[in-house]
Amino acid sequence: MKTKKLFIASFMAITIFISCDSNDKTQDSTTAISTDQVAVDAKIDASIDDVSNIVEDQFSMKQNMTSKSTETMKSMLPACAVVTWTLTDGTFTGTIDFGTEGCALENGNVLKGKITINFSGNFTTAEQTITYSFDGFYHNGKKIQGSKTISRALKSTELLATVHPVFNCTIDMTVTFEDGKVYTRTGTLTKEMIAGYDTKGSWNDNVFLVTGNGTTTMPNGDTCVSTIQTPLRYEMACKKPFPVSGTILKTKNGTEALVDFGTGECDNLATVTIAGVTTSIELKK
Repeated sequence: MKTKKLFIASFMAITIFISCDSNDKTQDSTTAISTDQVAVDAKIDASIDDVSNIVEDQFSMKQNMTSKSTETMKSMLPACAVVTWTLTDGTFTGTIDFGTEGCALENGNVLKGKITINFSGNFTTAEQTITYSFDGFYHNGKKIQGSKTISRALKSTELLATVHPVFNCTIDMTVTFEDGKVYTRTGTLTKEMIAGYDTKGSWNDNVFLVTGNGTTTMPNGDTCVSTIQTPLRYEMACKKPFPVSGTILKTKNGTEALVDFGTGECDNLATVTIAGVTTSIELKK
């Protein structure tokens, strides 16, 4: 079985940690968790998720090109993004420039500035490490700073016995909203590609399960711990930066909220349960 080299994050982001943050208008002094806070946090997660997808896409493109594979791989980047590469002492450095006027991804999110990525040119190792950083980078008007490290390996896990790509991520990032409020996020997560890893030319068959935890520091100094209780499931065919299922428990100042992303529907909805009361919310980019 050919192992798919293209791996697309999350988490999320991947970065999938939805922080127990105050909203970007009036709730910096709120000590308890609120549904408004969850909705605002989803915007941060969507920004980090796009960044991870872009970086991992470019790693896979370079890996495929270097291996001289005959299989066609299409980048997720729009034509307005300019990519340049250098190879120094066996290390690839790539700069992705989205310009200063705004460069829109296929999902409609608008990016500005640059992302720089680094990784070894030796793709035969059992584990590969990718790092990336930012230079004047903005996602839908929010400034993204900091760094992230991703370690990629092929192995069997409790979630899937078949050997598959597994990504261990370390996050240390800062997001500044247009009103000047600053949020920092640190944490670790594990993302497993449980479907789509044996094809290179298609994105839509990729499915990921994500586990992990993280801590968010808010503009007023409060912190919140977010722990994934049920693995978050991301389906690329959905074309949305939100999980289709899974749950996260969030704890802030002694209060808790359980965020539930549903049972597989491709939408931007979730439920939040606080003190026994469940409310439906709309997640936004």
